[in-house]
Amino acid sequence: MDNDRRVTVTNSAEETEEFGFKLGTFLKKGKAVTVCLYGELGAGKTTFVKGFAAAFGIPGREIGSASFVIVAEYETVPPFYHIDLYRLGDEPCLEDIGLWEYIGSGGIAVVEWAEKLGEMPEGAVSVNFEYLGEDRRQVLFTGIDGTDWDRFLQETRKK
Repeated sequence: MDNDRRVTVTNSAEETEEFGFKLGTFLKKGKAVTVCLYGELGAGKTTFVKGFAAAFGIPGREIGSASFVIVAEYETVPPFYHIDLYRLGDEPCLEDIGLWEYIGSGGIAVVEWAEKLGEMPEGAVSVNFEYLGEDRRQVLFTGIDGTDWDRFLQETRKK
């Protein structure tokens, strides 16, 4: 499998959300996976998740940063889990909140602030957001087959 690093630059919140939609559409057709999101506060992680969730038919208004909810479950096919670890301390006890029940459970788990997991789950996709200024973001992602991704993008452009 070609797990090479891919980079894209988004120039607006809408483009970040659209990238999330594309990656969500691509990944929901495959096996269960965990998507680990990294980046500083305001880098575009939640905006990306809104687009990703839209690929599962979940309206963006239902996706938000974790004010009170750490894990949001959605009954989609496959099941979709939005996990936001922002509010957890520096050394969270992930077993206490049952986090590992969602990761590798047969669904798609998207984890914001994934660095708090301690280690990336096996077979996870990593998406790192870097703030470039204003609404521009560099998005580096790894853990997917680059050849399949390129084919997917070509097919979606034809539609």
